[in-house]
Amino acid sequence: MMVPATVVAGGIVLGMANGAIAASFAVSGQTFKVGASKLEGDGFKQYGGFAKEKDGTVHPVAVSEISNAKLYDLCQSVKVPDLPVVLTINAGGGGSPATASGLLIDMDSLEGDAEFTNIKIGRDATDLNASATPKSFGQSADKVVITDLEQVARSTSAGVFTLNGLKLKVNVGAAAKECF
Repeated sequence: MMVPATVVAGGIVLGMANGAIAASFAVSGQTFKVGASKLEGDGFKQYGGFAKEKDGTVHPVAVSEISNAKLYDLCQSVKVPDLPVVLTINAGGGGSPATASGLLIDMDSLEGDAEFTNIKIGRDATDLNASATPKSFGQSADKVVITDLEQVARSTSAGVFTLNGLKLKVNVGAAAKECF
């Protein structure tokens, strides 16, 4: 079953009336981009939530939890506002994916082609995460595979995040290109 990931993520954001503050830390207020040729994950949960900045500014987000994930050809980029400067991180190439356990993502948008195994849509979010708002929308699946992943996020955390083949670079001027 192939489902455009943007439809799923859009439905979550539109369907949420309230949600939990997912991040256990104050977010910067700046988004960053994450791309991957493929994400394979086990133990997928998704529900609406909020990311909160230190000054109290709150951003509605789609929260994704993945127990264990593999990310192939991972690219992360952060653009410095108003300057031609982009920090990029690349990892997980050459058949040796980046891996994460206990992955938690607060995102603004997600695009790609997604396949879910044993998906349950319309669950009470508190059945997925006790800190979510009762009666808010949630969904879960045993497995998720997203190809051509393009995600705009506000925060990511993980119990363990292994970046095989890590390359970090500050790109300036004409080389200051984001992942997508």
